[in-house]
Amino acid sequence: MTTTDQRPLGSPFSAASTAEDVMAGLELHGTTAVVTGGYSGLGLETTRSLTAAGARVIVPSRRPDVARAALADVRSCEVIPMDLADLGSVRTAAARIRESLHRLDLLMAVAGVMATPEHRVGPGWEGQFALNHLGHFTLACELYPLLAASGGARVVVNSSAGHALTDIRWHDPHFRTGYDKWLAYGQSKTANSLLAVRLDHLGREDGVRAFALHPGKIITGLQRQMTLQEQIDRGWVDERGHVIGTDFKTPSQGAATGLWAATSRLLDGRGGLYLENCDAASVSAPCQAMDDEGVRAYALDPESAARLWDLSLAATGATPLA
Repeated sequence: MTTTDQRPLGSPFSAASTAEDVMAGLELHGTTAVVTGGYSGLGLETTRSLTAAGARVIVPSRRPDVARAALADVRSCEVIPMDLADLGSVRTAAARIRESLHRLDLLMAVAGVMATPEHRVGPGWEGQFALNHLGHFTLACELYPLLAASGGARVVVNSSAGHALTDIRWHDPHFRTGYDKWLAYGQSKTANSLLAVRLDHLGREDGVRAFALHPGKIITGLQRQMTLQEQIDRGWVDERGHVIGTDFKTPSQGAATGLWAATSRLLDGRGGLYLENCDAASVSAPCQAMDDEGVRAYALDPESAARLWDLSLAATGATPLA
């Protein structure tokens, strides 16, 4: 995939499309999916939509009791314990999934954190990079044999327009000095896009295709680490917490692009693309405002994707794809 491939495909859907619009008439019986974060916000919308179409969904959760309560009325859904910030937990969850399935058709990396105070996990890794990227990277590697066995699997990774805040900070990816919560978030979202680029390159001969996406602006639990005043100052909500941003989506609209990535026939034979508003995005100029849509070229760069992949393998000890 090159940046010349990164252009709109003429999707019949748009920024206003909902999960219901995208999934209308689709039949997914016999399909199995893993959805991280599948019990709240966009993940919950995703799980509900997939199961309503007949798919079986496994939801790894750091808080399994909370997840089971949220999904109590959802059929064909199983919750298993997993903490993306704890790679031992990720490996245990992946082993459990491998024992219960003979193939996996969809891996949807929806879980994430945003703009958190500085915190360290594992051997001192920056928390947002560790959870948003390294945890999902490890899970994808550990589940890859199941994805390859499907013969036509898709991996869908939730990135964000926040990737426009920064490329990978190769000199200091873990913010050993000068922590900035927004740059740390932006770096993790660039990493999400590069993960899809490299995974698609490595997996395409096995029929495994990968996509990254910006779901749009949505108020969900993702903002839980931000104060109400911060959200007011950014023009997102009013003093009562009600959404006032004119370009914000509903959770159903926010889940639509991920579901489109998972199911659209327009994406057959394609991969490594960055998606938004239920279509492939255009490449944005370096000077373009973050909210003007599009994807930065550095978030698609195959050499950077390979470099990040190797860095992530060395850091996590994840199983190389085979």
